[in-house]
Amino acid sequence: MAGPEAANNSAITATLIPLLTLGIPTSVTTAILLNAFQNYGIQAGPQLFDTSSALVWALIASLYIGNIMLLVLNLPLVGLWVKLLKIPKAPLYAGILIFATVGVYGMRQSNFDLFLMLALGLAGVIMRRYDFPIAPAIVGLILGPYAEAHLRNAVSIGEGSFTVFFERPMSAVLIAVVVLVLVTPRVLAWHRRA
Repeated sequence: MAGPEAANNSAITATLIPLLTLGIPTSVTTAILLNAFQNYGIQAGPQLFDTSSALVWALIASLYIGNIMLLVLNLPLVGLWVKLLKIPKAPLYAGILIFATVGVYGMRQSNFDLFLMLALGLAGVIMRRYDFPIAPAIVGLILGPYAEAHLRNAVSIGEGSFTVFFERPMSAVLIAVVVLVLVTPRVLAWHRRA
């Protein structure tokens, strides 16, 4: 139990570094945190330490406080956590579904929100069943509007022409690398099958 918890704590701390210093989310958790920052008008990146230093230090302090709370809770209750792992999946999933439904409906009392939750849950089950990675989809949902806004800005700077992305050598090289990363695995897989 201590090994996975230690690995989780070290990984979470490491993913906050690019988020706070560069504004780049490197995991689903930090993408959600970046979205929360944007909802409150906080721009993550190098200026974050100047504009919202209290927030940054509170976030760092919360990591220390969280580790102390985990130590206080996990040492005496380790037997209980082991017993929780033995709960069968069917009742556990049913409980999660009940709490999620009550939470979604409790926010705005909207039937649309319930249907949206069920549709997204079904999409998640289908993605898991057919081995689609869920993490990139969540990151895409969170960062999609942000990327779209910057794409519109770039096209407007280029006066409506998409050639603005290929005019500078650095931009053209980055686009070529992205295309290679997307295409090469599929070409290699096709070549192995043939």
